[in-house]
Amino acid sequence: MYYRRKILLSLIQSVGGKIEKIPLQKLLFLFSQRQEIPVFDFVPYKFGCYSFTSNSDLTVMTHKGILSESETAFAKIDASDYVKQLEQNDKRMLREIVREYGAMSPNELMRTTYMLHPYYATRSERAKRLLSEKDYEIVRSNITRSDKTTLFTIGYEGISLEEYLNRLIRNDIKMLVDVRNNPVSMKYGFSKSQLQKYCTCIGVEYLHLPEVGIQSEQRQNLYEQSDYNKLFTAYRKKNLPQTIATQKRIVDLLKQYRRIVLTCFEANIDQCHRKHLANAVAQLPKFTFTIRHI
Repeated sequence: MYYRRKILLSLIQSVGGKIEKIPLQKLLFLFSQRQEIPVFDFVPYKFGCYSFTSNSDLTVMTHKGILSESETAFAKIDASDYVKQLEQNDKRMLREIVREYGAMSPNELMRTTYMLHPYYATRSERAKRLLSEKDYEIVRSNITRSDKTTLFTIGYEGISLEEYLNRLIRNDIKMLVDVRNNPVSMKYGFSKSQLQKYCTCIGVEYLHLPEVGIQSEQRQNLYEQSDYNKLFTAYRKKNLPQTIATQKRIVDLLKQYRRIVLTCFEANIDQCHRKHLANAVAQLPKFTFTIRHI
């Protein structure tokens, strides 16, 4: 079993074996903030901090019969003692979190997390009602807004779904343009249907343009930067001249949405075709905008 799932089960176990869904997310968030390397990342969502990955884990464990789920809560039905399976530091921090926050009501927990970590309250439907005017203004000051028209690019290699989504939020992205030829990923959250769903959850539109991608069979045996350079030389010679209409469409989308991002897998921009696609788009007539790799 994944260690992060043991964390979830240990948390539920430590509060008596049953917990409402909102408090579970808040306690898990507070616990994760104390870890040197958090096992879960979070995004600002409807009721504050939320981890899509943890929710997926909870669903899997429900299907396996480890948990039961009602409309509002999860309950542990597995008899195993998962707290004993945690690392010592995590056991200690879990006890601290339960002692400090475990008796709070859902509203108290939301208010507490909003005040301690206002960025995660920026999309909450309840922040204005739960916070004082002064505290709510602090939340509002954490909202990123920009009118500067910018073409961004991003890769998801090496980061969680939530960290990826946070980069979109923090850069005020309005549309994500998936430029993978084959938008399937073994990494949670990044296959086409999943990514489209999670973009919608944070208010970002999704569009897939496979024609400007590179086919999987062409991406074999890439070991050195020189291998990538050969691949991209062929991409610039063959693909880009044949997809000018799509490149112009990207410019039109940029003018419409003002802040769009081209996405693919690689973290290293020098090893991804999105760099060359963005450069080609920038060479089109009347392109006077900024390009940023995030």
